[in-house]
Amino acid sequence: EMIKIALIGAGGKMGMRLAHNLIHSAYETAYCEISDTGIARLRELNILITDSDIAVPAADIVILAVPDVILGKVSESTIPRMKKGAMVFTLDPAAAQAGLLAERSDISYFVAHPAHPSVFNWEDNEKAQRDYFGGTLAKQAVVCALMSGQEKDYSSGEALAKTIYAPVSKAFRITVKQMALLEPALVETLSSTCLAIVREGLDEIIKRGVPEDAAREFLYGHMNIQLAVLFDQIPGAVFSDAANKAIIRGKRVLFQEDWKKIFEDDNLNEQIRDIIS
Repeated sequence: EMIKIALIGAGGKMGMRLAHNLIHSAYETAYCEISDTGIARLRELNILITDSDIAVPAADIVILAVPDVILGKVSESTIPRMKKGAMVFTLDPAAAQAGLLAERSDISYFVAHPAHPSVFNWEDNEKAQRDYFGGTLAKQAVVCALMSGQEKDYSSGEALAKTIYAPVSKAFRITVKQMALLEPALVETLSSTCLAIVREGLDEIIKRGVPEDAAREFLYGHMNIQLAVLFDQIPGAVFSDAANKAIIRGKRVLFQEDWKKIFEDDNLNEQIRDIIS
């Protein structure tokens, strides 16, 4: 028999991305949505909407494709209706790490999140190369965590992750906490912040008279080689002595000495609370 999926929040931003990959998959999917806007989006794809009261009790896997800020509340109304032995599947580690998911001992809990196409992911055509988000044309990795359940449940969760985030090049098994260290700590609190500051710097020098086209091209080219050198894409390549001196000075000016505290448990929990509050 086909595995039955209930996609909660099917007409939302993430729900629609998943729906596009589930429509022609090997899963029997029920699409659940309550907002008028979301229902309209699904109808544009000729997708029938199923009431969650019907879909959830029948589903082998229930995907909660809703924003972090309401995920805990949605889980409280959804998980009690799931059948014994089913799996609840979330797309982000925040609510799981914070302990906000409704608890049941007779179901399994799985979390999977996309890595998005790598900056070093060279595709065969321009359209795929410009699939920055992933899930349509460009290959991407995914990270998966079996939060609780039997070992056999992991393969079921990973298989679904590879379907909803397809095309997938690699799947990595990690823990929920390790996933939280990746996001929000590494890629949002650290990387997004640093890149946001770089963007502010670009805007600032344009205000100071540097022609925008020249500034953008100069920055983009240097970011390309900087990433290649820093992340070991060019064997043996290193920064110049002058660049290394600039980095040492820049760290003193831009960063607090204890910035790595963002990876400590208490700080990580604060980041998650900020996301889901």
